[in-house]
Amino acid sequence: MIKRKQTRKIKLGNMFIGGDSPISIQSMCTTKTYDTINTLKQIKKLEQAGCEIVRIAIPDMESAEAIKSIKSRINIPLIADIHFDYRLAIAAIDADIDGIRLNPGNIGSEEKIKLVIDKLKEKNIPVRIGVNSGSIAKHILSKYGVSAQGIVESALEHVKILEKHNYDNIKISVKASSVPLTIESYRLLSQKTDYPLHLGVTESGTDFAGTIKSSIGIGTLLAEGIGDTIRVSLTADPVNEIVVAKQILKSLNLRKGLELISCPTCGRTNIPLIDIVNEAQKQLEPFANLDITVAVMGCEVNGPGEAREADYGIAGGKNEGLVFKKGEIIKKVPTDMLIPELLKLIKADIK
Repeated sequence: MIKRKQTRKIKLGNMFIGGDSPISIQSMCTTKTYDTINTLKQIKKLEQAGCEIVRIAIPDMESAEAIKSIKSRINIPLIADIHFDYRLAIAAIDADIDGIRLNPGNIGSEEKIKLVIDKLKEKNIPVRIGVNSGSIAKHILSKYGVSAQGIVESALEHVKILEKHNYDNIKISVKASSVPLTIESYRLLSQKTDYPLHLGVTESGTDFAGTIKSSIGIGTLLAEGIGDTIRVSLTADPVNEIVVAKQILKSLNLRKGLELISCPTCGRTNIPLIDIVNEAQKQLEPFANLDITVAVMGCEVNGPGEAREADYGIAGGKNEGLVFKKGEIIKKVPTDMLIPELLKLIKADIK
């Protein structure tokens, strides 16, 4: 059982982050924010996939002006990603954005920072301080180089700017593209603060490489009880980020939902196991929110024996296979009836 570190709880739109709140899943739109039609289309797809928080880039005033239109048509909290221009932060807050992602150090003088903080206070909007290995403050970089100490000190320096102006509605991220550096940075930060932490491995790469790097980095930290909200960063359709994030959480028993387990095929297998597993995954999508485990096994060696803990399962034979429930064989059917009979069994139990 994973024991999570108790962090402060903050409110983001209609949900909470930190404390005893469930670990939430985030993503970011790849569309131009001012293109509200396509931005909304992408957010709707993300919502359907299970995204719980979505971030949009605000590089210009046209994008800031689109916030109200976008926010009024979605059901999850909306975060504005701000860099360099304090006026964009103020415009986003005036547009009733749910949260802001910025670094106080890159938006100008202390006077400008104070204007943003005063606006944040006015509406009690949380801010994420995000520092990664490429954005360490220069004076800290010369002291520590690119290191966990440098990343964390840089992030906490930004936090102090907000705290100096009596603002602590904060969450923090300290990402790197290096998995070991990411893990080391978050471990160190977790020791030094009780603000909620946003986890991720930045610039993690393609679907394949990024999934592996994110799973190791985010998964390691979550297994140690570190982290309150996560974003898997992939150079891919952002919907894929949600799929990976959900699987990371389910793999650590941090989120309920259908778990499909299957054996690696081998020379004993007499059914087209890979095709059957892929078809089962597709057919089981309507049951994704059920807290059940379904096993798809290639032969009698792996199932139902090794899969007896699964709630439901199928195991291949020669031109036929077994349908089982909690290790008990229910029936023997032809290969092409394995998935239909599996689905029939599940449907009968959930009526």
